[in-house]
Amino acid sequence: MVIGKEAQVEEFALHRIGSGETPSVFSDFTVVLKGEEEQEFLRKLFLKPFANMAFTSEFTHAVSLEYNVLHGLCLEIGEGKDLLKCSEAIAKHLIDVSQHHNINGGDLYVAKFSAVQLGAAVHEAVGIYKFDEKEAFIESKTASGLVELSMKRGLGTLKPNKAVLVVFTEEAPTLFVIDNNDSTQFWQKDFIDHRPKHDHVNSTSNLLELTKSFITQQMPQDFIVAKADQIDLLNRSVQYFKSHSEFDREEFTQEVFAEEGAIKSFNQYSDRFQSENNVELSDNFEISAHAVKRQARIFKSVLKLDKNFHIYIHGDRNRIEQGVDENGRKFYKIYYDQES
Repeated sequence: MVIGKEAQVEEFALHRIGSGETPSVFSDFTVVLKGEEEQEFLRKLFLKPFANMAFTSEFTHAVSLEYNVLHGLCLEIGEGKDLLKCSEAIAKHLIDVSQHHNINGGDLYVAKFSAVQLGAAVHEAVGIYKFDEKEAFIESKTASGLVELSMKRGLGTLKPNKAVLVVFTEEAPTLFVIDNNDSTQFWQKDFIDHRPKHDHVNSTSNLLELTKSFITQQMPQDFIVAKADQIDLLNRSVQYFKSHSEFDREEFTQEVFAEEGAIKSFNQYSDRFQSENNVELSDNFEISAHAVKRQARIFKSVLKLDKNFHIYIHGDRNRIEQGVDENGRKFYKIYYDQES
């Protein structure tokens, strides 16, 4: 989770990326805004879009990381090289990789940060943002006792169409990538060239995704599992991640599935999941509370009965009994202490 409350935008550069017959324009200066109001605006514009992201990436290259152009330019900025020169090289790299694609022109911002918080540590960072559009706003001012209004276009509440935040964490930079088209080849691969990072954030997200998929898709094929029992397993899975700071596979499978047959099936499904999704899941890792919060939203605890009733199951599974009456009608019997 990226926290930018105490971050400082040290300086930034703006270049205009052309499209079609419109040429690109490169700035010959960088901007430094030290006022608190300006800094607050820049933090909201540049860092807030990454605040709720729970997936991390790292630079990669098919041959060697030293051939990844953006990786090298970001490292130069992190090492204190001239931001204007590096940002222009970044803009030209984007133009080079996108010339065979039908992309929109727009503004490209390259910003350098200090004190960006990731977890409990603070780091320096570089942000790269492409805005394809500008929003209209009305500016008002007074002159000679009169109120003057003028229509202008700029950035305010708009989010970038594409962006990447490069946080200089230990060993290797950690990336957060935004792409409004989700999988644009020129941005994701040609410009950035990244892959999921094998860290505790992605490990937490992947284990939760694996568990949900196993319980809802694989278990009904291997065992006779009532819908209420599936929901109970989903709830117990999320509860494990919420109540532990470290993941331990053996402990997790015993607490959630308990029975050896279900545990064996889960481990076999885990092997297939890793192979099919090209991910590596460790048996032990630190649990990311932010990733748990994000992923827990997809764990549905609703029991739908025809079109008449929805039962939300959040607690003790033993308070629900399932059966069939003498007329063949299915029913659930629910025990409770009080209603509200």
